[in-house]
Amino acid sequence: MNLSKILQSYGLTEKEAKVYLACLELGSAPVQNIARKAMLSRSTVYEVLEHLLLGGFVNTFNKKKIKYFSAEDPQQIIRLAESKVNTLKDALPEMNAIVGQSRKRPTVRFYQGKEQMKMVLEEMLVEADELLSFAAPEDLFRELGDYYLDFVKRRIKQKVAVRLIATDSPRARERQKIGISELRTVKIVPNIFPYHSNKWLWKNKIAMFSFTGDLVAVVIESKELAVMERAMFEHLWTRS
Repeated sequence: MNLSKILQSYGLTEKEAKVYLACLELGSAPVQNIARKAMLSRSTVYEVLEHLLLGGFVNTFNKKKIKYFSAEDPQQIIRLAESKVNTLKDALPEMNAIVGQSRKRPTVRFYQGKEQMKMVLEEMLVEADELLSFAAPEDLFRELGDYYLDFVKRRIKQKVAVRLIATDSPRARERQKIGISELRTVKIVPNIFPYHSNKWLWKNKIAMFSFTGDLVAVVIESKELAVMERAMFEHLWTRS
């Protein structure tokens, strides 16, 4: 298990994760020892430790006029994270009220990179009871391979069905062949006008992924636009 990556997914930087893990392994230690263990300069470690102190990841004390640092118990960090989540949940009704005031007009969100694309897919899993999709499967699997396979397993477990219109490719035909077992119905269209993007529709949302150049995702929330996109999908679906 890559502990550094897990800590980074929680919000720490790579250097913060290195320093916290070094403190955890050393117990209590002065900056010099922590820097050696983390393989970072002392000045960098001093700066990182200040951030970790503010975040509650480490504590400090003096011993014979030397400043020592020690890692906070991981269980305490979990309790702190849970406390923050509970605070956010308590504020949710008020935030939803603010969102409700603006829902009459379309909202657009932009995302960049694989990790942020995954955030959009996770949003689909939470909200969708059915997904409609235009896709170029080869691009999707090239960029999000193992993660997307896991996404599909969780989608099946949650009984979220997919109707997919895909451009012709070996991957698209594979998706069509095993479609029933994965709650997926696939219609394949000729690859006359190739593209390198995917589109998903669910509820009042439209998500578009671009796989050329910088990986970019756009999510639009609009009842009117979703109705139009759904009508276009159904038109193509009946003629494919």
